[in-house]
Amino acid sequence: MRIVFSKGPSGDSSAKGLKLSLAAVFAIAGLGAAAAAGAWVQGRVSQPATLSVVQEQAINDLATRDSNYIRGNVDLLASKVGDLQARLIELEGLSKRVAKVAGLSYTDPEIQAGIVDASAQVMDYITPDDAAFGSAEGLGRELDSLQQQAARQKDRLAMLDVALTRRAGVEASLPTYTPVNYPYLSSSFGWRRNPVTGRHVMHEGLDFAAPRGTPIRAASGGVVTEARSISGYGKMVEITHGNGLVTRYAHASKLNVAVGDIVEKGQLIANVGSTGRSTGPHLHFEVRMAGHPLDPTLFLAKQEAPPSMVVDASKQVEAILPEVR
Repeated sequence: MRIVFSKGPSGDSSAKGLKLSLAAVFAIAGLGAAAAAGAWVQGRVSQPATLSVVQEQAINDLATRDSNYIRGNVDLLASKVGDLQARLIELEGLSKRVAKVAGLSYTDPEIQAGIVDASAQVMDYITPDDAAFGSAEGLGRELDSLQQQAARQKDRLAMLDVALTRRAGVEASLPTYTPVNYPYLSSSFGWRRNPVTGRHVMHEGLDFAAPRGTPIRAASGGVVTEARSISGYGKMVEITHGNGLVTRYAHASKLNVAVGDIVEKGQLIANVGSTGRSTGPHLHFEVRMAGHPLDPTLFLAKQEAPPSMVVDASKQVEAILPEVR
């Protein structure tokens, strides 16, 4: 069968309409095919990738190793924190023992200023649960707390050191050294009858009977403030030891220091004589605090008696020694 189109005006318009209809059909079909192809491609691309069993096992093993490594480090950190805690506790006890042995109260005003928080306690013991994975931040906070407590303990020990140094300085300035190697006293501190005037007067020091020329040594370190002849005392050395403490060494035959000299404990400063108001060679030794006389025996080291004594002749010696100022 043949389709014959007329060549008239109506025939031309029908042909054109048919062509347009066919073109539209083909265009719609092309768009549908393109949409189907795009959907197929999109589905293939967006499909999730799958891992093999070997790959999944490798990833799990790596995660397990990382977890065990982190857990082991956290446990080690917890152990170190526990060791630091124990050391701080030992240090606290040591500080208190040192203060006690030194005769210092742990809360003395001398060290109170260095104690920021005396009631601060070392952290509680870390349990294994605290060391589990995920508590690294908590352990870090505990380390910060330990660091702060260690700093406070350092301040306390520093103040203890200052206090002990101060105490040691004060003790070193005390006149504890016997000034002559003849410890026998011909006259003690206190009221007595003056051998020159015969009146009862206050004897403001100790008289050590010793031969002329016997070395006189400083009972403690200090600065020489007098080294000359003074009425009644004769040739005298006066040493200032600080804090108002002064020692005097009178009736010397020779002076070996001058005003302004710095002397050490036990240093030779003069020689025994009988100058001034004296009836025989001896050393008159005084200790004064803020100008007031003190009994020197409060400071001088106690003389130990010989281990064996055949005869005690101290009374006979006292009877023959002259009474001196």
